[in-house]
Amino acid sequence: MLADRFPELSLKEEECREMSWVESTVFWYDYPIGTPLDVLLKRLNGPKEFYKIKSDYVKQPISKPDLESIFESMSKIGIGSMKWNPYGGRMSEISESETPFPHRAGNLFLIQYLVLWSEEGADVEKKYVDLARELYEKMTPFVSENPREAFLNYRDFDIGENPDNQTDYETARVYGRKFFKDNFDRLVKAKTSIDPDNFFKNHQSIPTLPKME
Repeated sequence: MLADRFPELSLKEEECREMSWVESTVFWYDYPIGTPLDVLLKRLNGPKEFYKIKSDYVKQPISKPDLESIFESMSKIGIGSMKWNPYGGRMSEISESETPFPHRAGNLFLIQYLVLWSEEGADVEKKYVDLARELYEKMTPFVSENPREAFLNYRDFDIGENPDNQTDYETARVYGRKFFKDNFDRLVKAKTSIDPDNFFKNHQSIPTLPKME
């Protein structure tokens, strides 16, 4: 079916492989197919690698002409990749409010934007981070909005952060709604009850409610 709808990809059946999730993890680390899983236990001391990662959720199908436009934009930018992680199935049967993770029914797939580089230096970093942001910006018409949702595990301070781990509520609400949507305030109440002194915190953590004077 994919070959019929997107013949320009020249996809062949023998190029598709079914594998378990952990096998796919080995694959995405660029190991040859069939590499033993215990390779994941080995700590490699290779060259330094830097990256910028961002995320999006897509709720409406992207037309073929728009896909061609996206591919053209990526070619012009010249670097970076997008991984599309399909949603649906059992995930869609669980309500948004049943667990903290809200990105369920209504989402077609999650996008991961990834830009990698090995050169060091502030100017080099700015160049690649700006390219990642450019690609992210070009995807605006095709992704979720109000809020533009994001995946918690792909840490991206562009969508908001609390500098110095201050976890101010209003600041945290900016990124919190993108990660957790309407579950954010419930998580704030739970955090306030469980950790009222906000001992556990980071730049994008759940804040506690302000203490009444």
